[in-house]
Amino acid sequence: MKLDYLIVGGGIHGVHIAARLIGEGGVDAEQIRILDPAPALLARWRACTARTGMAYLRSPSVHHLDLHPWSLQRFAGEPSSRRPGLFTPPYDRPSLKLFDAHCDFVIGRYGLAPLHVQARAMICSLIRGGVRVETEASKVYEASKVVLAIGASEQPCWPDWAPRSSSRIKHIFDPEGTLTEGPRERIAIVGGGISAGQIALRLASEGYEVHLISRHALREHQFDSEPGWLGPKFMHGFTLEPALERRRGMIAAARHRGSVPPDVRRPLELMIEQRRLVHHEREIASVSERLDGVEMVFTCGTRQSVDRVILATGFSTDRPGGSMLDALIESAALPVASCGYPVVDDMCRWHPDIHVTGPLAELALGPASRNIAGARRAGDCIIAALDASRLAA
Repeated sequence: MKLDYLIVGGGIHGVHIAARLIGEGGVDAEQIRILDPAPALLARWRACTARTGMAYLRSPSVHHLDLHPWSLQRFAGEPSSRRPGLFTPPYDRPSLKLFDAHCDFVIGRYGLAPLHVQARAMICSLIRGGVRVETEASKVYEASKVVLAIGASEQPCWPDWAPRSSSRIKHIFDPEGTLTEGPRERIAIVGGGISAGQIALRLASEGYEVHLISRHALREHQFDSEPGWLGPKFMHGFTLEPALERRRGMIAAARHRGSVPPDVRRPLELMIEQRRLVHHEREIASVSERLDGVEMVFTCGTRQSVDRVILATGFSTDRPGGSMLDALIESAALPVASCGYPVVDDMCRWHPDIHVTGPLAELALGPASRNIAGARRAGDCIIAALDASRLAA
C-alpha cells in the first residue's frame, strides 16, 4: 500500500505534524505512518525531560501539539477549579506533567499510536510519484509525501576533552545507563544552560555534592530566542535576506545558548549562597579518570576531584540525518546551503514530495525552528502546501 504521508521521526515535531494532517488537513489516518525507532511516540522527549528533572516548560501554554492554541488551557479545566501548580508565570508555562498528559490526549484524539512503526529509516530515495523509505529490517514504505521530522536528540554535544568510553563521564542525553550510582557522590555538571541548571537543582535537592561548571556566569533569558522571532518583527528581515550564510549567522546570533530562565536562575543562586551547590566559573582543560573518581584540570591550573561528571552541553548544531540524508541529497540532487542544511521553500518543501521540519527547516523558519513553536509553524506550512495541491488538482 502506498501511503499519502510517511513521517520520519516520532518526537514533538512528528506527532504535531501527524495531528495537523489528520485534524486539519483531513488526511485519512490509515494513509499516514510515523517511523521512529523508539518504543513509543515521544519516548525520547520523555526520557530527556525526566533526566533533567524539568518541572515546567520554558515555552508558554499556547505552544503544544494540538491544533487550537488554547487546547492545553482547556485541557487543564476551568481556572476556578484547577488544582494548583499546573501553570507558572510568566506566560502560563505548563508543568511537564500537564504537558505530557496533554500530549497523550492529542495522541489518543487523533489515533496516532497505531500509526507508529518502530523502526529506523536507513535509505530514503525518490521514486515516480513519491518517496521510498527502507528500514534497518529491510522493510519498505512508499508514500506520496515524506515529512523529515528528524531532530538532534541523537546528537549530544561532547566537549573535546571528554572521553566517550569512560564509565564515570556521561552525557545527560545519552539514553544508556544511569547518571549516578550512590546518594553521597560528588557530581560535576558541565554546562551553563537550562538543562545544566535543572539537573543541578535536582541532584542538589536529592543530597548530592554538586559542582556546576560553566565557562561564564549564569546568563538569564526567559526563552532561548526572543519572541520577536515567532512573528514579523524579526522574521520579516530574515525571510528577505537572500544570502543563506547570513541567515545562518542570524540564527546563531539569535539563540541564547547556555542561558537559563529566571525560575531556574533564582533557585540556583539561592543554593549557591547557601553552599548547597558550588558554581565554578571556569573552563575544563582535561580530565583523568582514576579508580576512585575523576580529576578535572581547569585552564587556570586549579583542579577539582569528583566521583562522576555529567555533561549538560546540549546538542550538536551539525545537520541531523547522517548518512541517510547524505545519500538522499546526492541521489536526488537536493539543494543544500554551505552549512549542509536543506534549502527549502516557504512551505518547508525541499522537493515537491519532501517536507522538512525541526532543525532541517531552520534556514526557512529561523531560530525557533527546533522548538514546539517551530513545529507549529512547520505545520502551518505543510497544511498550506496540502491546500495548494488540492486547489491545483
